[in-house]
Amino acid sequence: KGSKVESKRDEEVSNGRGIEMRPAALELCAGGGGQALGLEMAGFDCAATVEIDPNACQTLKANRPGWNVIERDIRNLEGSGFKGMDLLAAGVPCPPFSIAGKQHGPDDERDLFPTAMRIIEEAAPSAILLENVPGFASARFAHYRDLILYRLHQLGYCAGWRVLNASEFGVPQLRPRFLLVGLKTPYSEFFEWPTPVKTRLAVGPVLEDLMGANGWPGTASWVRRANGIAPTIVGGSKKHGGPDLGPTRARQQWRTLGVDGLGVADAPPGEDYPEEGLPRLTVRMVARLQSFPDDWEFAGRKTAAYRQVGNAFPPLVARAVGTSILNALNKQKRISRGFEPITKFLPFEAWELGSSWRETRVQSS
Repeated sequence: KGSKVESKRDEEVSNGRGIEMRPAALELCAGGGGQALGLEMAGFDCAATVEIDPNACQTLKANRPGWNVIERDIRNLEGSGFKGMDLLAAGVPCPPFSIAGKQHGPDDERDLFPTAMRIIEEAAPSAILLENVPGFASARFAHYRDLILYRLHQLGYCAGWRVLNASEFGVPQLRPRFLLVGLKTPYSEFFEWPTPVKTRLAVGPVLEDLMGANGWPGTASWVRRANGIAPTIVGGSKKHGGPDLGPTRARQQWRTLGVDGLGVADAPPGEDYPEEGLPRLTVRMVARLQSFPDDWEFAGRKTAAYRQVGNAFPPLVARAVGTSILNALNKQKRISRGFEPITKFLPFEAWELGSSWRETRVQSS
């Protein structure tokens, strides 16, 4: 791909024929495939998915046998092998910035933003999409965000970020996510953030058939009680957390929806389950609340499967943002710039790229 693809795209758009070829996306830290699936829905072909977890890799291979699934730590990935990719997307690990953790940020060994930046520099994609927890949008990490934005500016991208709520894009849970989008200069002026949908979905109606699959007599009353949006589903990490629906506050919110959040069930409640009982959700139910299609299977035992689901970027949100990126790459609609203009920078600390440290000194404009 590369410059020839870019020239072909520009030529086809200028001739009014539209795009005859599907653009390609490289997915880093792909997990159980939520973002990759959403980008596929938006119109991107998957050039490759890179993931370190064996169970997640098996999930990707089982659901999309045609995808190039690379089981590898992205710190050992050479971006030059994907030179000129249309889109590089990554769900970099969130624990360093999560309010549920200690928020060590760039001092956390799990922070892979520097690695993602190295790969972006080597691959030089036309567009990038980086996803993380909303904690990354806090004032505590403002300097780090600015450092990333400026580095992208140096690499030729116009970049900006927003926190989007999954509930505004057809997902029945709140799930705010930090999203950073960057595009090369020829395309950036065509980008606009996706518009939220008007209809909000509630937990009960979405899960009614699954909750009543084993004949539970309390299904109808439970659906009426669960007439609200779910709190953010938490997947936990290998270091902490098992298959449950989150910390104490989240479990209290689940309880108001008629759900026992202390664990994840192996199967829906049966005919002998008390009508007024608090059932637990199954992995399949949680996957639907994440907007995964029912035929998307997750590899591994229950804890491993649930972790893939709980940590996923909801496919419907990825589709919405991916569609906006694809529209920009296709130069379909000229608008006022979708990003805040980069006009002023403060001096930054050293930024690690590969094995070397580079000191960035910037003059205010």
